[in-house]
Parts: sequence; C-alpha cells; structure tokens
Amino acid sequence: MDDDELYPIGDAARRSGLSVSAVRFYAASGLVEPTGLNGAGHRMYDVDAIARLELVRTLRELDAGLEEIRRLLDGGTTLRELLATHLEIVERQERTLRGRRAVLRTLIGQEDATARAGLMHKLVSMTDEEREEVIDAFWNDVGEGLEVPDGFVDRLRAMRPVLPADPSAAQLEAWIELADLVRDPGFRDAVRAYLEETYSAPEARAVASGPFQEFIHASGAPLMEELLAAHRAGESPRSPRAQRAVLRFMEAATALSGTPLTLELRNRMADGYRQVPGLLQRIAEEDAAAEGPVYDDTHGRYVSLVSLINGTAAGEEHAGAVPYVWIADAMRAPVSDRGGPRRR
Repeated sequence: MDDDELYPIGDAARRSGLSVSAVRFYAASGLVEPTGLNGAGHRMYDVDAIARLELVRTLRELDAGLEEIRRLLDGGTTLRELLATHLEIVERQERTLRGRRAVLRTLIGQEDATARAGLMHKLVSMTDEEREEVIDAFWNDVGEGLEVPDGFVDRLRAMRPVLPADPSAAQLEAWIELADLVRDPGFRDAVRAYLEETYSAPEARAVASGPFQEFIHASGAPLMEELLAAHRAGESPRSPRAQRAVLRFMEAATALSGTPLTLELRNRMADGYRQVPGLLQRIAEEDAAAEGPVYDDTHGRYVSLVSLINGTAAGEEHAGAVPYVWIADAMRAPVSDRGGPRRR
C-alpha cells in the first residue's frame, strides 16, 4: 500500500479485516476516524488509519473494551500494558476451563449415578473463582493480627491447591472438602490457635523468622537449586561443580549469623544433613503410632488436602525429594592426601 494514498471505506474494511459497518461504528465512536472525505463526501482512510483499524479488530477479538482501546489510541496506556492485562484475564479463564474440564471428565468416569449426582451437587455450590477467593480470604483471616514473624503467613499462603488436568475422584473430593473447611470459622480459629501456640516460643519464632526464613525461601533458594542441579546432572558430590555450588550455599548461610565457614563447621553442617532422613523417619513413625499428628485437624489437615489435590506427598512442597546424603557428602570438608584438612 502507498503511504500517501487514500482508500475508500470498502478497501479499508477489507484490508483491516473488518466489516464496513464496523468501520463506520468505530468512526462514530471516535476510535478511528476517517482520514478525510473525497469529492463525493465519502470517507477515505490512509495506511495509518487502516493499521489502527487492524489493531482495534485484534484487541476486540481479545475482548478488550472500547474504553481500554480508546485510552491506548489516545496515549493513556501502552500496548504492552493493555496486552499484559488481557493476558492475565486469558490465563485466568484458561485455568477455570481446565478445572471445569477436569470436573466433567471425572464425573463422566463415575459409574455410580448416585455418587456422580452427589459430587456434582457439591461442585456446583461454588464456582472455580470462588474457590480461589476463599483460599485468600482464609489466610487473610488467619493471619490478621497473628503473632508470627513478618512474611510467615505469606509463605503458608503460597502452598495452594492446583487441581491436575485429569484428577481422580479422591482429588475432587479433597478439593471440595478443603473449600468447605476454609469457609468454616471454627477451622480458621483452630489453625490460628495452632500457629500461635506452635510459634509463640522464642526459639520457634527464631526458626520461622527473619533472615533465616528469607534465606530458605528467597535468597538461598537459587543457591540450593544450583546445588540440586549438579545432583540431577549425575555429578559426584565431590565434583568441582558440586563443590563450587555447595561452598556458595554454605558461605551465604553462615554469613547470616556472621560465623566464618571453617572446616569444622562444614563437617557439622554435613553431619546435620546426614541425620535428616533418620529424623524424618522417626517423626513419621511417631505420628503413625499416635494415629496422626496432634494438630492433624488444623493446619496439618490443610497441608494433607492440598498435597492430595496437587498429587504430592504431604510436605513435599517444602521438603521435596531432597538428596540429603548427597548434600552431606558435598558439604563434608575436603581432606588432603595425608589425612589432614586441605587449606583453600
């Protein structure tokens, strides 16, 4: 197209992919007015106006509102901002549709008509959007005025239920139960009481607070991921890659308390990691012997339901399949050929 040429409304419509009536509507709305009129008084459009019409058509197909498009064309917003807003909407709609598809697939797979009807009744009592909102409302209520370190509740809030594409009936039932629980004021009070009691002691608050939690969940996470990447790549814990990664992690961790990373401290940290699997096993055995944790009906219930919905083992979101022994071997201080500590 010639930049200086003017095109009649029919050509402008064809080139922009719009109907003539739509082009007239956008002109009447003040979104894209004609460049001028010809001798017969017919509307004429130049290349820039046609490009604007194309943009309007694209944005309307993405469900952008007329006022949003007007702000964009008038310079009140940028195309990037407008598209980012609508990307969020599309992604939210996609999550909603995936959840509904999962529900329908599971219901179709249920052979017991009675069970299917009961499950449907529970599911239709709340929309997918409402389920998201009640999780946020739950943690807002639990965390309000709670005497725990800053950011602690936000870390608990981060563990959210995400229904898989093809959930089992048990996962759907867990999803329903969780939604019912978090709307129950009694359950909210129980979780709140549990968190207050658990983290009221100074030593517990120290574990859950400040720089250590920030290190575990934020600044230290990339360092640990770098170390775990070496493990996943099949590296030996004594390989140069693993040793560089573990050294960076330990130096950052000990810097929190201003403690220098000595060879003796490396070995103590290694011993600590080596003992973790046994500790976790003993805790699991004690819980089983006691027929479940003491607080299984409060925060533990929330964690177990989210784990079931997400298809993970309870606590896996936090602990994961961590190779504790491999990390311990990597942390162990290097030893020279003569048996003494090797200086760096």
